[in-house]
Amino acid sequence: MSETGRAEGEQSVGFFGPHGTFTEEALVSVPHLASLEHVPYGTIAEAMRAAESGEVDFAVVPIENSIEGTVSVTLDHLVFDSELLIQEEIVLDVHLHLLGTPGTRIEDIRSVVSFPHASAQCRRFVHERLGDAEVLAANSTADAARLIGEQHLAATAAIAPRLAGRLYGLEVLAEAIEDFDDNQTRFLVVSPQRVPPPTGHDKTSVVLFQQADHPGSLHEILGQFAARNLNLTKIESRPTKQGLGDYCFVVDLEGHVSDEVVGDCLRELHLAVAGCKFLGSYPAAGDHGPALRAEISEGRRRAGEWLDSIRKLIAPSPGS
Repeated sequence: MSETGRAEGEQSVGFFGPHGTFTEEALVSVPHLASLEHVPYGTIAEAMRAAESGEVDFAVVPIENSIEGTVSVTLDHLVFDSELLIQEEIVLDVHLHLLGTPGTRIEDIRSVVSFPHASAQCRRFVHERLGDAEVLAANSTADAARLIGEQHLAATAAIAPRLAGRLYGLEVLAEAIEDFDDNQTRFLVVSPQRVPPPTGHDKTSVVLFQQADHPGSLHEILGQFAARNLNLTKIESRPTKQGLGDYCFVVDLEGHVSDEVVGDCLRELHLAVAGCKFLGSYPAAGDHGPALRAEISEGRRRAGEWLDSIRKLIAPSPGS
């Protein structure tokens, strides 16, 4: 056994816990992660630090929600506090429910507990159905459910996944209370010192620090991508923590660092900006991702056979 208590060779994955979070749901939706040992952590930062230290082999953390936007604690940890690399992304359909102890009525609720990002996704419901109920913060959606279930808080409800309600003995008081349909959260799988091989359907994420804040600086950065016809799937500015008005840009683009055109672009950006931090190249998520990757792989095989057939026609060099 190793110092962590795991058998030699056994891999583990940390996640933003406790058990019952959407992060755990995302984790178990991926077969090769579901088969590993699962280790919950109380905060996003703790899960990421565990992966960086080697306490676990991977960590799964939320990065972005379609209603509420970026999970800044995750992004800032990647940008400023670690050298972790993104291994893959997972997109999960998210439905938030109002959970309470058995027998609780909605009109009895005086306070609502949840992870702030989740509470913000349900502002309309809370305002219209819960009136003056106090909104309190928990470390996670599942932690909110655990708190109410373990302490039997009759006048308090949690905004959390259905799984958390089952785990902690709560009833669903109202279903799917998020303000907008098609609510999705994107998660990242991170690990140090490893870049997955290209699949043909990949993303690359980088952080770009400007030389100076001057007119056209963002245009100069974007021009490098436009000149190579590289599609950006996301661009976001983040404060560098160095003073007001000092920002860096976090960019997600289609392609893998091993692609010639992506590598050429990153090389030029490294020369042009004050700093360029590589966050990873990894398989892109999506319903059709596996089929698209299989199609690209088959296409590459056929293209390789075609090229080999042409090369066989090359005449030998004189004198050989």
